[in-house]
Amino acid sequence: MKKERTAKLTRNTKETQIEAELNIDGTGKSNVDTGIGFFNHMLEGFAKHGFFDLNISICGDLYVDGHHTVEDGGIVIGQAIREALGDKKGIKRYGNFILPMDDALALCAVDLCGRPYLKFDCEFDHEMVGDLDTSLVKEFFYALSYNAGMNIHIKVIHGENDHHIIEAIFKAFAKALDEAVSYDERIADVLSTKGSL
Repeated sequence: MKKERTAKLTRNTKETQIEAELNIDGTGKSNVDTGIGFFNHMLEGFAKHGFFDLNISICGDLYVDGHHTVEDGGIVIGQAIREALGDKKGIKRYGNFILPMDDALALCAVDLCGRPYLKFDCEFDHEMVGDLDTSLVKEFFYALSYNAGMNIHIKVIHGENDHHIIEAIFKAFAKALDEAVSYDERIADVLSTKGSL
């Protein structure tokens, strides 16, 4: 019987107040309120397509801009992933996915190795999509990578519409992570010659 892979976190700073719950082995249910509509949409898509249950509420200093809200959201979701996975025994560790969304095609590969690294190969034509600053997409994944302790490689192969490109990125990440956290009965301990991840 596998243990329940869940995490519940609170983060309170002068810039953001965050409450979050994550169930790695969920069904894709979410309740997301970040104050940034398009960011809500991306996190809902992440939960749905990764089959993660995610509840997250962020009250951030949006009178400044969206930076702290998005970055701190990445921090907390990264910490939740790390906590929920525990010792990572039996998981595949690696995951990758190429996801099409209309004109956009995005690739994401992840390694739950315990070491943070982000390679983000993407450019946007517009500064904003809805009320999300497009420069914050990279900041989100950087924060998530460093707090989850995982390699994330994201490459947009092609795309014309920034909405589609960003959505393809979040969904590709969700699918890659879903693969990486899944169990393989051939893996008795952890998938590493070091003996730990």
